[in-house]
Amino acid sequence: MSALVMVQLILGLILLVVGAEGLVRGAARLAAMVGISPLVIGLTVVAYGTSAPEMAVSVQSALAGQADIALGNVVGSNIFNVLFILGVSALIVPLVVSRQLIRRDVPIMIGVSAGLWLMSLDGVVGRFDGLLLFSGVVIYTVWSVWQSRRENQSLGPAYDESFGVEQQKSAKNILIQVAYIGVGLGLLVLGANWLVTGAVALARTMGVSELVIGLTIVAAGTSLPEVATSVVASVRGERDIAVGNVVGSNIFNILAVLGLAAVVSPAGVAVSPQGLRFDIPVMTVVAVACLPIFFTGGRIARWEGFLFLAYYVAYTLYLIFAVTQSQTLGIFGFMMNTIIIPATVLVLLLSLWLSFKASHKTTR
Repeated sequence: MSALVMVQLILGLILLVVGAEGLVRGAARLAAMVGISPLVIGLTVVAYGTSAPEMAVSVQSALAGQADIALGNVVGSNIFNVLFILGVSALIVPLVVSRQLIRRDVPIMIGVSAGLWLMSLDGVVGRFDGLLLFSGVVIYTVWSVWQSRRENQSLGPAYDESFGVEQQKSAKNILIQVAYIGVGLGLLVLGANWLVTGAVALARTMGVSELVIGLTIVAAGTSLPEVATSVVASVRGERDIAVGNVVGSNIFNILAVLGLAAVVSPAGVAVSPQGLRFDIPVMTVVAVACLPIFFTGGRIARWEGFLFLAYYVAYTLYLIFAVTQSQTLGIFGFMMNTIIIPATVLVLLLSLWLSFKASHKTTR
């Protein structure tokens, strides 16, 4: 592996993180001026900003004809967001989950994940599919902001005081936030170009498929802004932003990132047999798994965070065993399918039943 490839990968990741930070900082402050709640800021502005690296990488990959990276980046990022980011954040401090997330946004995340699986059955996410997906993110965003503004109208001056809106409305501060957004976008585009170039070169040098590179190195690298945002938010007690950032990012990745990538690519985004058979179903199952975990007391406990992390390690090991064609893959798959996964399902069902029983007693 040449030194140039390593430099491209490292500098690409650095530019992506720095660019996303500038974009999020400017966008979040501008959003606060129009009276959006912290949860919706986490679900939309922060989530979309931290997903900008995924957008830049997937669109760049689609234009370059690297469909596996475009798809693998989205699918891998969504798996990484839930299992790794929520896992780490919950280990730091148990995360309280908003009722709105449980009743509305997590089901939407599950729905769009399952919808992508259905769209991929013919082996390609075509331009028409991409238009449908991208239309979905527009509708979701407008509806979320409208709902939030309607709910916060009753707060009036209290909201402005808590967010410092009046101070931010000066022309100077508006120009500063616009500058943050512009510089951030520029760095994201440049970083995405270097990251894709380095990732493709790395895949060819090591004999690893581009799908696996997209699912692991690129997916984890472009998710670094989400890692930093959710971990810092959980430490500071901004748990709505910590969880909302992950859920909103996953929705945005499928609807906007993959949708736009499919639209700009003349042939759409091809779906490999491995992606259709394993990775997209795993992403969908991970999204579904959030619902019972979030329902158990309306929080993500530390043991559930550990469970998320353990499954991300298992997922990564499976990819490594599959790529290296290790004889351990058969044993590993047998243990996961016959022991670990069924045991996990039983524990989650028991936890959900106990939570339901406890809540039923309190309402009597």
